[in-house]
Amino acid sequence: MDREFLIDLFADFGPVTIRKMFSGYGISADGINFALALRAGLFFRADEVTIPDYEAEGSKPFQYSTRAKTVMVNSYWELPARLFDDSEELAQWARAALAAARRAKVKKRPKKRSKTTKKGKKAATKVAAKLTTKAAKPAKAPKTVSKKSPARKRAKRRG
Repeated sequence: MDREFLIDLFADFGPVTIRKMFSGYGISADGINFALALRAGLFFRADEVTIPDYEAEGSKPFQYSTRAKTVMVNSYWELPARLFDDSEELAQWARAALAAARRAKVKKRPKKRSKTTKKGKKAATKVAAKLTTKAAKPAKAPKTVSKKSPARKRAKRRG
């Protein structure tokens, strides 16, 4: 699928942003990614609300293979093939996918700060103590070596 085809496909949905992603494109609206256009097909964002619709159409979740296993990504489902010919219904499915992406964004909790272990706290305390001790000690004055400038040396030799 090329960029122009995708723009035409989503014409009834409204303006979309299409960016290079993986081996295809990421499709977003209002700054939220809701679809993937990959070699394997077009995949829409899904959740517990929309997955039954995909299952009823016989669609499958996005999956890819690694050297060790096949990974199934249950949050993106293949768009039913019949929708490529019905742009109005495709727009409805795209709106549902965007809504699923918004719900997923709301569900994400802010990342917790990492908890410091007892060892980590002790190490941090030791480092802080060392820094405090170093700051409390007066700095040693740098050793000065008096070098005579070449002009003084010449004057001394002459005189």
